[in-house]
Amino acid sequence: MTVQPGFDDRTYLPVPAEQGSVLDLVAALKARGRDVASVRPRLVLGDGSEVELPEPMVDVLVQVAEAMQAGLAVTVAPQHLSLSTQEAADLLGVSRMTVVRLLEAGQIPFDRPGRHRRIRMADLLEYRQRQRRQAEQALADMVADTERLGLYDVDPEAARTALAEARSQRRKG
Repeated sequence: MTVQPGFDDRTYLPVPAEQGSVLDLVAALKARGRDVASVRPRLVLGDGSEVELPEPMVDVLVQVAEAMQAGLAVTVAPQHLSLSTQEAADLLGVSRMTVVRLLEAGQIPFDRPGRHRRIRMADLLEYRQRQRRQAEQALADMVADTERLGLYDVDPEAARTALAEARSQRRKG
């Protein structure tokens, strides 16, 4: 992936001595009034002038601050709006061939301006969000089924024993 001049990938490490300041920033950003224009966060520049922060920038700052407050490093890497199959695979955390199969199955729209497939970032992020929603729904369904069947009341040791027995029966049969 080529990055435009002036942009580079940078990783920022949390500084333990600044954890309190980061926590204050997270609290302040989360407490802001999203519907009240006069309460919108502002950046105060060195000369004292202020610039209102757009809502997407505030959301980014909240995510960065929360990650750093949790002791995680944060990497800022500019992304093209159109990705190769390998870049899409890297973003999804899957193999390039898995992405190709998803494209060919119609799961993610793509263009083929020449020999290579190109995927719009918005389409890839929408696919990822759709997959997360489906996983969350499947988990909610499993929890509901387990509650409905009263399986939360089963003794964990009895469940382990029954599972081990079922596995051994499967191996024998």
